[in-house]
Amino acid sequence: MELRINQKTYQVDADADTPLLWVIRDDLGMTGTKYGCGLAQCGACSVLVDGNVVRSCVTPVAGVVGREVTTIEAIEADEVGKRVVSTWVDLQVAQCGYCQSGQVMAATALLKQNPKPSDAQIEAAMVNLCRCGTYNAIHAAVHELAGKGDA
Repeated sequence: MELRINQKTYQVDADADTPLLWVIRDDLGMTGTKYGCGLAQCGACSVLVDGNVVRSCVTPVAGVVGREVTTIEAIEADEVGKRVVSTWVDLQVAQCGYCQSGQVMAATALLKQNPKPSDAQIEAAMVNLCRCGTYNAIHAAVHELAGKGDA
């Protein structure tokens, strides 16, 4: 089947119900998207599909045929994604970093859909799990990106 990932077209030979995560990581070698729980709960596997956050560990690869998938490897090609990554680095958001690719994807999707989200909208969008507990730093980064400083 033909997939469009990071603005490139790939031919993949996978069963239709294979999780997108395994095609991205194992077949295409893009390992920035992480396996966390396999249950769509933690968000480490988050990618953007047509600009929306999707948990790739439970998304059948057939479900993204004809759609645009963006992984962490290409997020800086997007102006908002580039700003998110830069702010993450400037504020030293990551500790171990394992969940951060999913966090960056969620923040990018939020800010592309709503450049000035309210606190409630940030809380609703930034639900990925972080075992290191960097939630305060994540929220501070999203606030800064939204022009709210540390509000």
